Amino acid sequence: MPAQAEETALELLVHGVGGATPEEMLGDPRTVRVSGDGIAAVHRRSDDTDAEQRPDDYRDKPVPEAYCWANLTSGNGARALWLLLLPFMVVNLAHWMRPSAHGRPGAVRLYGVLVRLVGLTLTVLLVAAACEVALDLVAWQCAGTHACADDRSWLGFLAPDADGGGGWWTQPGRRLALAALVPGALTALLWFLSRRTWIAYEAQRPLPQREPAEDDTRQLGRPGFWYGRRPVARLRAAHTAAGLLTVAAAVATSAARFDRAPGGSAALDLLGRLLEGALVVGIAVIVVVVCRRGRSERNFDRALDRAVTAFLPLVALAMLALAVTYAAWNRPGWRSEGRLPGDATFGGIALVQGLLVVALAVVALILYRTTRVPSTALGGLGGPAVAMLACALGGVMSGGVAQRVADWLDGGGTPGQDGDSLVGPPVVLSWQAAVIPVLLVVVLLMAGHLTIRTLQRRRREITEVCDLYEVEDDDAVRTRKIAGTRARAALTDRAPAIVGVVSAVTLLLGAAALAGAWATTEVPGRAAADGPGFVSGAAQTAQALGSWMIGLGFILFVTWGRRAYRDPSARRTIGILWDVGTFWPRAAHPFAPPCYAERAVPDLTWRMVSWTRRTGGRLVLSGHSQGSVLAAAAAWQLPAAVRRRVALLTYGSPLERLYGRWFPAHFGPAALDELHLEVACWSNLHRPTDPIGGPVRLTGKGGAEVDHAPLLDPLAYPRTDEHPLPAPILGHSDYQADPAFARERAALLARLHPAEVPRQGGPAAEDPPP
Repeated sequence: MPAQAEETALELLVHGVGGATPEEMLGDPRTVRVSGDGIAAVHRRSDDTDAEQRPDDYRDKPVPEAYCWANLTSGNGARALWLLLLPFMVVNLAHWMRPSAHGRPGAVRLYGVLVRLVGLTLTVLLVAAACEVALDLVAWQCAGTHACADDRSWLGFLAPDADGGGGWWTQPGRRLALAALVPGALTALLWFLSRRTWIAYEAQRPLPQREPAEDDTRQLGRPGFWYGRRPVARLRAAHTAAGLLTVAAAVATSAARFDRAPGGSAALDLLGRLLEGALVVGIAVIVVVVCRRGRSERNFDRALDRAVTAFLPLVALAMLALAVTYAAWNRPGWRSEGRLPGDATFGGIALVQGLLVVALAVVALILYRTTRVPSTALGGLGGPAVAMLACALGGVMSGGVAQRVADWLDGGGTPGQDGDSLVGPPVVLSWQAAVIPVLLVVVLLMAGHLTIRTLQRRRREITEVCDLYEVEDDDAVRTRKIAGTRARAALTDRAPAIVGVVSAVTLLLGAAALAGAWATTEVPGRAAADGPGFVSGAAQTAQALGSWMIGLGFILFVTWGRRAYRDPSARRTIGILWDVGTFWPRAAHPFAPPCYAERAVPDLTWRMVSWTRRTGGRLVLSGHSQGSVLAAAAAWQLPAAVRRRVALLTYGSPLERLYGRWFPAHFGPAALDELHLEVACWSNLHRPTDPIGGPVRLTGKGGAEVDHAPLLDPLAYPRTDEHPLPAPILGHSDYQADPAFARERAALLARLHPAEVPRQGGPAAEDPPP
């Protein structure tokens, strides 16, 4: 390599949430892609493509490069389907919210097992909801009721005659067998989406590096951290099998219940019992597979558990075929009455989820008390609280679709009430919907409290703004606007309290709904009909309002997804949600949206290693917002020799404010202090008007030097010669507009020294093989 290239400096820019175009990041309409593809790539200005060959032109400035990764989360319209996977994404976050702990490997493993089991119940819940709609409401209740089937010609071939006769498909078992195609297809769709994204994301190989020492605590620096090919494949097989067995159980248990009745066939009764036993064994095997093995991060694990990934789903599919055949067998005199045994199913799922969340909270508290990190959100209970929210989201989605379909099938009636053609969805779903208005009241009270606190803080900020800008004759409107922005930005720090209260109330209301459903076996309005007038009216109002709200929520959810499929701007808005929620690998749920960092982090590490090896030049890794999190993760993955030649510049960074508090085991104070000591130098910029970014608050050696003093925002309060027009309030955006940005970047470059370029024919010491 020419020696003069050693003087070249590179600034590798990484954008944040919402994405940015290369032209916006580089400030030039003429850009070229120098590496990567249409999904994620490194770009340069057209004039900078040969910058290394012209070092004299870049002695006083770095060569800017932009790494654009927005299409990993908001690319084509199919990404809108990821909205269906929201509960899975949220429970996956709970896995990574484990409190920081040392010397408790058993408790750490148990925490992971419990979260994976919660994820498994969410898969069963989603498939059970599809079974409730297709098998119970449509095939069993509506097709078996003349008042419902007569108004829907598409159900004519399934509906029996007035005397109970009809065609081949009119027997209840055959109707259920046909309807099983819907939840079966849903399971197949989830498997397909998971496998397709698994090939695109988990198959990306990270930078090869040596296995860390046993006492190495840099978890994000482990060779296998961003390579989840094996655990995701294993979990995908288990969850696919669980979904198929859920469908098989919904089909087979109804037929077995009929065969066990007096007058049923002895042979079919025996076959049904054997099939139910096989289903129990299959579920036990799935639980063992989910619990037995977690992630292997200390090494680059390329193996696949082919016996599990291939055998388990195929066996479950064969059992589903047997269940469908068994249910479709001829059973003269079988009539569909009432509803399928959905109360036991949905009530059991809710009970198991509640117990798992409580157990998870106990383990989280044990871990937190082992190594107390005061900044940890909710005293270590962030993971259990978020897992509870994931279960609530799953319940709202499943109950919403069931309630909405029941309302549609029943016309103007209310399913479950006297005189309606349909019995309706399971009673437990009606109770769960009835507690939603109570939860909404709690949320509104919290919103009112936060509003009052924000207004109080704004009054205090008005004085601080006047003192900060040293103005005497201030503009009252502009002052209130600046103070209000600063006050609203501080609301982010109250997020743990909001999540904690909502999760606790959700758990209590869910327990009350489950107890009410099992104690009365009737919907709330009917259960309270004989009570005092106020109680009866409140129950009926809560049931009707909850049913309306949960149905409306489902409609809004579908409408949002449909708009995102067609509208790129709406899809980018949803992409912001995925930017935050899908940073972490799929450790708890294989059907969650894929982890974009498993592509982005290897991209960044390969680019930095290859460029520094080739040129020996100086490199500033510059990350904004979520890009700063990617930058930190990429720096941890660098070989030590390269990491010592890289400067880190972060701005609008949530490293401590969000990630350090919610994910303390990976971004806690100890981890960030260690990162600071391993990179050449680090500078962090932040504003008090920024609702996302903040200081990193390092406490180790030299840590106080990392955080720059809070930047002024706006840059000027009164009109000045430099700012003749009112300066905008920038908040979380456009940090490069502040002169402090250029000064800090120049200071970082000045502290870096060109490295000796390795000789032709071999990598530098500690560098991985090319």
